[in-house]
Order: sequence, then C-alpha cells, then structure tokens
Amino acid sequence: MMSRLDLFSPSYEVARRRFRDTANEAGATLEQHPVDPGADLTIDVATLGHANPRWAVVVTSGLHGVEGFFGSAIQLAWLTRLKSGGPLPGGGAIVLIHAVNPYGFARLRRTNEDNVDLNRNFLDTRDSYTGAPAAYAALDPFLNPASPPSLLEPFRLKALWHIKRNGLPMLKNAVAGGQYRFPRGLFFGGYGPAAATRIMQQHLAAWLGGAQRTIHIDLHSGLGAHGRYRLLLAESMRPSQSEWYRDTFGSEVVEPLDSVDGTAYDASGTLGGWAMRHLSDTRYRFVGAEFGTYPILRVLGALRAENRAHFFSRPDVGAFRRARNELLECFCPHDRRWRELVVAQGLAIIDQAVRSQTTE
Repeated sequence: MMSRLDLFSPSYEVARRRFRDTANEAGATLEQHPVDPGADLTIDVATLGHANPRWAVVVTSGLHGVEGFFGSAIQLAWLTRLKSGGPLPGGGAIVLIHAVNPYGFARLRRTNEDNVDLNRNFLDTRDSYTGAPAAYAALDPFLNPASPPSLLEPFRLKALWHIKRNGLPMLKNAVAGGQYRFPRGLFFGGYGPAAATRIMQQHLAAWLGGAQRTIHIDLHSGLGAHGRYRLLLAESMRPSQSEWYRDTFGSEVVEPLDSVDGTAYDASGTLGGWAMRHLSDTRYRFVGAEFGTYPILRVLGALRAENRAHFFSRPDVGAFRRARNELLECFCPHDRRWRELVVAQGLAIIDQAVRSQTTE
C-alpha cells in the first residue's frame, strides 16, 4: 500500500482521477453525476459488494469542498487496501461518495458555486430557506465585512470581545447553525436545494441497494483538537438511544448533538438530519466524523478572510492567495503527523462500521 502521505492529492482533478482509477482496479461499480457539466465537476460514486445487500456502509467526502482533500485521501486509502487484497465482507455493500461539493473542492472553497454551505442546504421544503438567527444578523458586519481581507485588522481581539460578551456556545450556534438571509455571508444555506443536494436526495436511497440497515460516515475537518476526531451524531439522543454508537465506536469519541460544551452545534439543513428523516426503508444511522485541526478562532478567521477575498478581491492579489492557502491549511494541514493520523483513524472508523454491520 502506498504511503499515507502519498494519498493526499494536489488538486480536485487529480483526486477524482485517482479515485476513479483505484475504484475500477478494486472492482467497484462507478457512477458519475455532473454537478456543473460545463465545468466538468462531478460527484463520483463507487459501490462494492453485494448487489442486493443486507447492510450498507456509506462514506461521503467533500460536502464542505476544501475538506475533500483529506476525505478523498481516506477513501483512496480504503480502496487501495482493498485492491491490495484486503477483505470485503460478504452480504453487504460499501458506497464511497467522492466530492459531494466538487466546486468547493476544485476552487479551494468550503461552499459551492453560489456560496451555499451544502450542510445547511438539506431542508424539507422550499419555504424553509428563509431567515437568520437574530444573533447572526447582529454579527453580520463583523462576520462579513464588505471589503478585502487585511493583515492589519485586529480580528482576534474583535472575536474575543464577542465571545466574552455572548459566550462561545451561543456564538457557535448563532454563527454556524445556518442562515438563509445573507447570500454573501458565512454559513449561507441557500434559497433552495443546490444541484449537489438534489443529486444526493434523488440517488442516495438507490445507492443503498435496498439494504435493511445502513451506517453513514460523513468525513469533515476543522473542529476539535489537532489530529483527534469526534463522531458527531445527527440528532440529540437520550443515553439509551446513543448506546449503539458508543458500543460500536467507543464512548470517548461519540458526541450527541446536545452534548454540553462539545464539539458539535445545532445546525439546520444537514445531510445527516435529512437522511435520517427520509430514508425510512432502512435502519439509518449517521455520524459526522470531525477531525480537529487548529483552534476555532483561527479556523473562523480563515473562513472569514477567504469569503471576503472571494467577493471583494482578485485572484492575482496577494491577499487572495494568502486567504485561500490559509483556508486549505485550516481544513487539511500540511503537517506530516496530522495526515498520517487522520488516514489511520479514518480507516479504523470505516472498519468499525463494517464490523458492526456484519455482527449485528
């Protein structure tokens, strides 16, 4: 098997080619779903295993575009191991969904071509795509200044002032929970379902192949301690309801949505929430595998600066390049040890999910 560091691709196009080639070599069934045919941007799906599975394990990467670099590396690692003779348990199916947000992956953005955060875009009705938390509206001038990013701005001091005034938990939920009023703002959920959202909604059930039970692992980065992960559940649960997750993955890494002072925050329009509500023909379980990178203020600062650069700067300007490079660093650090850890841990999470399905 190739070095874990070699699994990280330098671009979306290279990552997609490697995913397709390795999936073919592993004997997978491949599908390509164009999100923007004119720009050659696709969601690629590799399915392995039984045609009529009793169970399925789904692994998604790149829902937040730039996070696709590390998620693709984990998917490629799993396919490479399988191609090299790793076992594929019988009776089930593995579904690898590569680059759910190919635009953000290709352009080094967390959002899609319309500045939509896809993990705030999975709502049930078009009427739901309205409004914003009152606290977000009050913070809009701070979060989304209508000007290019500047190295001279005291962002950290401003952020600490808001945290002291409002508290970090409230600020996290107000800022990152999703808003549908400021289309140039952070965490904008859109005014309707995006193309990638519609593809997932239309095809996810079919990709499961009629499986009676499913565990879905959605790969994310940016929150939490550097090189460590938490498995965030898609909903608030009583201890008895989360018991399966704790038994399967370990109580030390599983975090229900309502955990006090936890990594997670309550967000609207999430992929996991939508899937658990709508895919009722299978016993659907979902975890967001969140791998930590840098402190939350650095990550928020990177998001804020990149968003300002996108709307108010030009690609040939140094501030634009710095903002994009910092965003990539915050969601896929170049640190050798971080990359080795997340691939090893990502493979272990998938293995735990597969074992749980074969023994249940």
